[in-house]
Amino acid sequence: MFINTQNIINYLLILPLFGILSLLLIPSWNHLLLKKTALLFSSLTFILSIFLWIWFNAALGQFQYTSKLIWISSLNLNFTIGVDGISLFFILLTTLLIFLCLLVSWGTIKQNLKLYLISFLLLEFFLIGVFCVLDLLLFYIFFESVLIPMYLIIGFWGSRERKIRAAYFFFLYTLLGSVLMLLAVLYIYYQIGTTDFETLLTTSLTLKEQKILWLAFFASFATKVPMVPVHIWLPEAHVEAPTAGSVILAGILLKLGTYGFIRFLFPIFPEACFYFSPLVYSIAAVGVVYTSLTAIRQTDFKRIIAYTSVAHMNLVILGLFSFNSIGLEGAILQSLSHGFVASALFAVIGVVYDRYHTRTVKYYGGLVHVMPLYIIIFLLFTMANIGLPGTGSFVGEFLILTGSYKTNTVITLIGATGMVLGGCYSLWLFNRIAYGNLKTQYISQFIDLNKREFYIFLPLIIGTLVMGVYPKIFLNPIHMSINTLLQFMYF
Repeated sequence: MFINTQNIINYLLILPLFGILSLLLIPSWNHLLLKKTALLFSSLTFILSIFLWIWFNAALGQFQYTSKLIWISSLNLNFTIGVDGISLFFILLTTLLIFLCLLVSWGTIKQNLKLYLISFLLLEFFLIGVFCVLDLLLFYIFFESVLIPMYLIIGFWGSRERKIRAAYFFFLYTLLGSVLMLLAVLYIYYQIGTTDFETLLTTSLTLKEQKILWLAFFASFATKVPMVPVHIWLPEAHVEAPTAGSVILAGILLKLGTYGFIRFLFPIFPEACFYFSPLVYSIAAVGVVYTSLTAIRQTDFKRIIAYTSVAHMNLVILGLFSFNSIGLEGAILQSLSHGFVASALFAVIGVVYDRYHTRTVKYYGGLVHVMPLYIIIFLLFTMANIGLPGTGSFVGEFLILTGSYKTNTVITLIGATGMVLGGCYSLWLFNRIAYGNLKTQYISQFIDLNKREFYIFLPLIIGTLVMGVYPKIFLNPIHMSINTLLQFMYF
């Protein structure tokens, strides 16, 4: 074998850094070479992550591909990495979407191209680090470092004059929540003497300590999801971000909060999780209904999809806090499915925005007559967004509602109304864009998808349909890791 399978995560982390180094050596005026180099390294990272999946042993519930590097020996801090069934597919989704983001922005980004490409490769490095690091302090460092390239992407290459405001919104909202998380991490280190995740699993904290620390972590993770009422930054960031920024924001960054819940909050503070679960359930149920109703009122293409993302992620929270294997597996599957569907919908918006430079819904209509391929793909992902059987969203939402029904029937029914409302705003939007008369007074020339754009959608279509038709290949690696997690929580 040409590479050591045990060290595959190390290679995954190193490849984007090599890509950044290569980009720094290329002159800024050579745009084609810069784009090809960034695309090469992101594609190699994606291919390597597929091997991570192939070599993964689904029968084991513990971490695999683990490695430990002494970081600061005097403080008992180590750089520990590993992957289990929970983090495996998030890494795969990250590497795929970064590759697609570079393709999405192939012909649209002209200014500061080198910095733009470096930002995406740096973002990839931080995101892979978030999903594979097994140390609480290092998790915090990677978790917060994601803010830097994302802030640059929104603030520098955003589409409109409010982009700086949106970047500040994104930065301040997510940072303020995370300050509390840092204090909690420092307290844990002071009390236990280490931030190693597997060591923390074997130590117990008092219920009072768990409650206080849980609230600190919750403030950070809830902002990232985002949950109501700390969701205001997301529609702003989405509307102003470039298309590739919106794709990665919806596809991966919203999953950092849910991943934080399931990776750290549940096993380290199990008693506090049970104690606060009625509160979280209530907030999530309100969030699903409120954001779905708000989505119906919007006139901006992107803002509608942004609010739908908030609604879907709050539904994921219902699955997580059901504290049973069905709900938890459904929550992870729905997170992955949302990564495909929401990313595709923002790419759908990007296609028409790059051509006509408007996202106001009233300026579009009758596109089925002039852009049939575009409308077919739009219809597919609209149906997936609703949760049509045969798509990944249906399986994820069905498992979430089944799991949450066991825990709280009333909250489940409220959450289910969000799916009905989702059908309302999704079909209304599709109808406005696809049918009716062409608005030739606003747009004179219509161009259907080109080959590059079609190939961007192709892996997202395949992922959505495979997840819906044959979810077993995704659920099998997740299952044992979820069982291990529940053992830590209940025993």
